Amino acid sequence: MTKTALTALILDAKKSRGVTWAALATAAGLSEVYTTSACLGENALPADSAARVATALDLGPAVATALTEFANKGEAASTVTKEPLQYRFQEIIYVYGPTLKALIEEKFGAGIMSAIDFTMTVDRVADPKGDRVKIEMCGKFLGYKTW
Repeated sequence: MTKTALTALILDAKKSRGVTWAALATAAGLSEVYTTSACLGENALPADSAARVATALDLGPAVATALTEFANKGEAASTVTKEPLQYRFQEIIYVYGPTLKALIEEKFGAGIMSAIDFTMTVDRVADPKGDRVKIEMCGKFLGYKTW
């Protein structure tokens, strides 16, 4: 089963059963962001977590197996997305990418933030001027080595 077919099955089952990403994450025993990412084809779940997600969605063992398979990360993404929310994240990187790079290098030295040893949370924060989206990313710093 392809990751595209897997994602379609999961989204259909999620919608028809009224299940939230948070509920699937609880079933998986993993974070909401990571579980959602795996269900959307961008990560793989451990076998026990995959089985629990498939069960929560009343989907069969083929879905559980597909959830454990490694992903070709970013394969479904277009070069420049037209989807407004995703585009805004690209825009943030276009505008603030050089700033983030400069600040990280000033504080840590030359290197990168890992997207492998990484966690992320998405929260809603009440605000009288309109609710806010709070995204926290925490990745291990990996310094460039010299040789």
